[in-house]
Amino acid sequence: MSGSLLRRFAPLIGARIRSNQRMLCSIGSSDAVQMTDSCVRRLKELSTKEASMEGKMLRLSVETGGCSGFQYVFLLDDKKNDDDRIFEKEGVKLVVDKISYDFVKGATVDYVEELIRSAFLVTTNPSAIGGCSCKSSFMVK
Repeated sequence: MSGSLLRRFAPLIGARIRSNQRMLCSIGSSDAVQMTDSCVRRLKELSTKEASMEGKMLRLSVETGGCSGFQYVFLLDDKKNDDDRIFEKEGVKLVVDKISYDFVKGATVDYVEELIRSAFLVTTNPSAIGGCSCKSSFMVK
């Protein structure tokens, strides 16, 4: 009986594996959104200090607006949509929706502490040609 069950599910399992391989191959290392050690460290600190952070991911979105045309938006989210891309480092997850991903391919997310603020920021973005001095908005190539 277990052999017939395995034969019935083998095509489904094979299709799922091929789908996952295609998805992983489509996100080459140069197109992945990276997180700095500072970003990872801060997300880990938040998850250990606050019970409400359990299972939450950092979500990066791009919206119209800001000084330069587009702006980065960071949220702590526990929901994953079907078209989201998830980037993981040391157990910490960064989620980017499909539309925003086109604007942040190859970008680096950092956590910075400055005199006037502490925030998650996109420090490098190959898709951006310029932006404002606060690094929260950008122009697209």
